[in-house]
Amino acid sequence: MKDGGAFIEFLKGKGLRLTLEREAILGEVFATKGEHFDPEELHIALRQKEANVSRASVYRTIPLLIEAGIIEEVERVDKHAHYELTYGREHHDHMLCLGCGKVIEFLSHEMEELQDRICREHGFTGETHTLEIKGYCKKCAKNKNG
Repeated sequence: MKDGGAFIEFLKGKGLRLTLEREAILGEVFATKGEHFDPEELHIALRQKEANVSRASVYRTIPLLIEAGIIEEVERVDKHAHYELTYGREHHDHMLCLGCGKVIEFLSHEMEELQDRICREHGFTGETHTLEIKGYCKKCAKNKNG
């Protein structure tokens, strides 16, 4: 399991242990290679690999993975969240198409600098952020406007 040591140390710090279920979930999260997933997709993938992991364990482990800095919530669609592996990956933000559901990942150094400046101006120490721009991709905007 690639880079699972950070999660193991996090669990130890909270007085928890790496159970076989948590280990399987962590392995599957790393197998996503940064692709967006929801808890149900994660559970289905684990079942297809014949891992003995309950749906409840998936839902209980996700907040731990977020707190440990392994994954982040990246979007909410129809009242359920999607996540992505962020541990060991460069920060980026998202544009979400309301028409087709396409997700465009991007990094803007100017936007990152602006956020840092705004934090400094307000005496705020930012730790993390999530930016989602919702709208329409070029194809859907063209179809929408005729």
